[in-house]
Amino acid sequence: IQPVYGAQHPPLDPRLTKNFIKEHSKGNALPLKNKKASSFHEFARNTSDAWDIGDDEDEDFSSFQTLNSKVAKATAAQVLENHSKLRVKPERAQSALSEMPANCKVIKSSSEAQLSRSPEDACMRNALHKQQSLPLRPIIPLVARISDQNASGAPPMTVREKTRLEKFRQLLSSHNTDLDELRKCSWPGVPREVRPVTWRLLSGYLPANKERRKLTLQRKREEYFGFIEQYYDSRNEEHHQDTYRQIHIDIPRTNPLIPLFQQPLVQEIFERILFIWAIRHPASGYVQGINDLVTPFFVVFLSEHVEEDVENFDVRTLSQDVLRSIEADSFWCMSKLLDGIQDNYTFAQPGIQKKVKALEELVSRIDEQVHNHFRKYEVEYLQFAFRWMNNLLMRELPLRCTIRLWDTYQSEPEGFSHFHLYVCAAFLIKWRKEILDEEDFQGLLMLLQNLPTIHWGNEEIGLLLAEAYRLKYMFADAPNHYRR
Repeated sequence: IQPVYGAQHPPLDPRLTKNFIKEHSKGNALPLKNKKASSFHEFARNTSDAWDIGDDEDEDFSSFQTLNSKVAKATAAQVLENHSKLRVKPERAQSALSEMPANCKVIKSSSEAQLSRSPEDACMRNALHKQQSLPLRPIIPLVARISDQNASGAPPMTVREKTRLEKFRQLLSSHNTDLDELRKCSWPGVPREVRPVTWRLLSGYLPANKERRKLTLQRKREEYFGFIEQYYDSRNEEHHQDTYRQIHIDIPRTNPLIPLFQQPLVQEIFERILFIWAIRHPASGYVQGINDLVTPFFVVFLSEHVEEDVENFDVRTLSQDVLRSIEADSFWCMSKLLDGIQDNYTFAQPGIQKKVKALEELVSRIDEQVHNHFRKYEVEYLQFAFRWMNNLLMRELPLRCTIRLWDTYQSEPEGFSHFHLYVCAAFLIKWRKEILDEEDFQGLLMLLQNLPTIHWGNEEIGLLLAEAYRLKYMFADAPNHYRR
């Protein structure tokens, strides 16, 4: 059983993982009970990295040994078959572990769990048989083109898709683009071919007037690299060292399973973007989670220059001018996004506190059974929704789904702040059956932090957004409807 990091693979709760392994090693698997934080500040300190299981994770697994890979492939095939149907609720990995005899062996691996065919390890196969629906996510291949709306590659365009693309091209080529009409067309998704320029317009980075766009891009890109020359060397100064160190630690954790983001050149670009933003916004500075918000913009603007698979593309093959343009555009569009949700990242993160409280009130009205189920087992909304608000669901969804989601967010008034609340509510209720099937605190937390969305694509996001819009229509203009 392996914890995994990344937007596609939200990992296990650190308290659950560490405590369970330590208690299991003592042979005393007592039920884990929630310890409520005395304040939001205490909670924030305890979850300074809302998705990492800690720097000492290797100590917990140091006694485990390597297992054979052949059975893993067979098991993984069955896991993927069951998981792709999304009909069977994931079994708790910890339950399977607790039933293993002492001679079973487990290893933490960065790529795949390996199981032995030897007789003494037959117990491992028996235990895994009970949790076949648990996704072994690293084995699941990532999408062919993460900048596409669809989950699998780029199928031939239908007549309807061609008509939509032509409509976008007409809007974008007009002397003054009608932004209201562009938002209306973008709500159900933006075609890949026109997404880069559409995102620049919808974010407010580019003007609607077509003749002014080229000069605006040139001026803003020069302004960004002026910031680099002016401020970037200060990362070595004492008062900026902590900020730069935290950014430097977080960048490798950003989508670690996608080769594109593990390239040193890409990581250098991300470091510059985040450091410049942090020192230009001292009210919040850099907060863990902001690093994720760069990735959709970077992928979309990169796809403007790349026809093949973006996921494995080597950025060193691009010219320096192209890379500079991608970097500057990603910085400015991310800045525009954060301008609308900066209270999520200021001291004590008041924006997140308000949104989590609003989500709790909304769910209590939408689905009282789910709400009471959480109360029964002492699950606090902050324990799972903090990450949903802090990372805009990027740790719960594949990157291709995030890009499609952001098409709509940029089309909605206050999409990243206000509409996101209703998307989170719809996302939570989507899993009501699985939630109600869990009957203990530990099982609920593991489910909510490992929701099986790896196979999601355009269709699932479309349904989620439709339900979110319905909730917004019912509650947004009548907030007292969800207040007790």
